[in-house]
Amino acid sequence: MKKEKIFLKIICKFLLFLGAVLLILFGGFSALLSASVKWMFETWPHLSMQELMFQLQSPMEGTSKDMINSYIDFCVPATVIIIFAIVIILISCRKKKKMYFAMTAAVIMMSAIVIALDVHTVWARLDVKDYVENMNTDSAFIDTNYVDPAETELIFPEEKRNLIYIFLESMETTYSSTEDGGAFDENYIPELTRLAVENEDFSGADQELNGSYAMNYTTWTMAALFAHTSGLPLSIPIEDNSMDTQESFLPDMTALGDILEEQGYNQTILLGSGGSFAGRSLYFTDHGNYSIKDYYYYHDSGKLPKDYWVWWGYEDEKLFENAKEELLSLASQDEPFNLTMLTVDTHFEDGYTCELCGTEFGDNTYANVLACSSSQVGRFIRWIQRQDFYENTTIVLSGDHLTMDSDFCEDIDEDYERKVYTAYINSAVEPQNPEWRREYSTFDSFPTTLASLGVKITGERLGLGTNLFSDRQTLVEVYGVDEVNRELMKKSDLMDRLTESIDVNNRSLLIRAGLIPEAKATALPYDFTTGLLQIKIADFKNADNGIAKISAAVWTKKDQSDLQWVEAELQADGSYLANINVSGFDYTTGEYNVEIYLTDNLGDQYLVADTIGNVQ
Repeated sequence: MKKEKIFLKIICKFLLFLGAVLLILFGGFSALLSASVKWMFETWPHLSMQELMFQLQSPMEGTSKDMINSYIDFCVPATVIIIFAIVIILISCRKKKKMYFAMTAAVIMMSAIVIALDVHTVWARLDVKDYVENMNTDSAFIDTNYVDPAETELIFPEEKRNLIYIFLESMETTYSSTEDGGAFDENYIPELTRLAVENEDFSGADQELNGSYAMNYTTWTMAALFAHTSGLPLSIPIEDNSMDTQESFLPDMTALGDILEEQGYNQTILLGSGGSFAGRSLYFTDHGNYSIKDYYYYHDSGKLPKDYWVWWGYEDEKLFENAKEELLSLASQDEPFNLTMLTVDTHFEDGYTCELCGTEFGDNTYANVLACSSSQVGRFIRWIQRQDFYENTTIVLSGDHLTMDSDFCEDIDEDYERKVYTAYINSAVEPQNPEWRREYSTFDSFPTTLASLGVKITGERLGLGTNLFSDRQTLVEVYGVDEVNRELMKKSDLMDRLTESIDVNNRSLLIRAGLIPEAKATALPYDFTTGLLQIKIADFKNADNGIAKISAAVWTKKDQSDLQWVEAELQADGSYLANINVSGFDYTTGEYNVEIYLTDNLGDQYLVADTIGNVQ
């Protein structure tokens, strides 16, 4: 009996300890969740459910270190304090059973209430119910309103005009003064404001700035570039920035670059960041055969110092200088050209302060960076206008999407409609109704850009866009912004067909998501006495569906003409050993290339490792 009592006492103590640990974890989780929700809505006051899903699915390597530090500074201290408080309460009450259980119940109840309130807040503010319903609802909206460029008659002028398309990172009309149609007392983008007012932003008789709406599935850079140049939302069955894992980028779709390539345009895109990110290089290569000149192009060509890297690659000051050099080269050739470029200094958080930036707005860093960007664009446009090629060149200036900066626009009036900055300079045509202030989205940039080059578009529509120089209404003018956004969230047969080439089981994609099986392969020293080169395969990860067999593909020739397969044998320690008999390769000396393939119990095969063995 005594032993039983001791055993029961030990069990009770263990259960109390386990309960205390679970209570601390539960309380800590509720504190972290509450702090995270508060930080999320303070960082993105106008966050939508679609944008939240994008942020959650985005790879960490695309996230600003300042953003991560902000989250840690905001959420971790509060969570630690709550955990510490719970520990103190439990310790102080540990000898008073009634009070201990009462405090435990109180902590559980408070934590549950906090979690419930946080879930309710997220559910209500992000309208999760509507989001889920739309995601599971079929709609013919896109299919009905989409106009296929491949089936539309496009008539180019006899003398084709050049195009300079400048995407301005996160540039909004919002940054201008209220007097000019912006949302601030001061004008942070005076040069850009002047360029829009003096040229064409489709504000009609109204002198206040006008711009485009960024619709659902167009609110991050790759999606924005896609929407502007194809008239479609980037609604894809994989994480939004993962198109760099694919072999092609919606090959059955026709975009601006495809049309200009067919007309003989020489096309180049300049990026101060890495072009491969999110599939940008893939898109512009597949749709227009653009020459990709990104950070790595200029680094590898020796035009940047060996270890040079600032912000997202190199700053806009260098981008504009590179663009001048590129334009002079393109203009010296016989073909019409399309130079597209994307700035980066105004990216979140707070932008990049270069040597040209002033301090006219004090410690408001983002305002100073915006003013610097506006000034640089203004100088660049003036330089272009002094060149001989300008007379036959159209310039399109456009923000890619609204800013992702966490707090710059948090104090503006909720009724103010934030729009993407837009300006068409030296267009070949004028609006048919110059008094009409248009309501339009970034989809409309696609046909409008072609029209600005003097291209006649049968029906005045391409993709989901409308030629703004025409008198035909845009989808936003017909249905309203909210209705179009709701329809874009729904399932579309057309988008399913256009995205069916996307490989959701792509190895690179699965590795990024941490879903694909992986292993480590090690080539052991060659044993000349047996003629065997052994490969050890171990440290398996993500093999959730079991291992049916492990095979090694082995070759020594560059063209793989001597490739042979060897099945590995399971060892007592759980590793596998592949015995490569070099006699089958005529005792060839040198490097043996080895790839390891895992076949799981479902019959699916994965490349999980590779190595190189040496036979001497």
